Amino acid sequence: MGRTLDDIIDTLPKGRRARVDARYRALKDEVESLQELRKVAGKAQADIAATLKIKQPSVSKIERQTDMYLSTLRSYVEAIGGELDVVVRLPSRPALRLRRLGEALSRSAKRTPRPRVARSSPAKTRRKPVTVSG
Repeated sequence: MGRTLDDIIDTLPKGRRARVDARYRALKDEVESLQELRKVAGKAQADIAATLKIKQPSVSKIERQTDMYLSTLRSYVEAIGGELDVVVRLPSRPALRLRRLGEALSRSAKRTPRPRVARSSPAKTRRKPVTVSG
């Protein structure tokens, strides 16, 4: 009679079993697709479609996409009841989390004035100095 995976894991040293268990838990918490993510959240495509005010086939199309705008991904994640965080990993640095990326960009765009472009005709480029007497 063959051995089960549990039998094999039980024969491993305690430290190795702990590492196997930790890796199992980490993998169990990962999802491979938006469809899987939606199912973990307990939502149907029709629920997502209603929330996003689109048709169900459009939700199916979003789930099959391999490349999309962050705003589309954020809307989808929020429609299933989640919140999207973007994590940046740089060499020799701890992970940096960009929260609410779109909101941060729109706030900075409102605060930062656009550079003004001078619109003067060639005749107006040479101005006489102004003398102020007081």
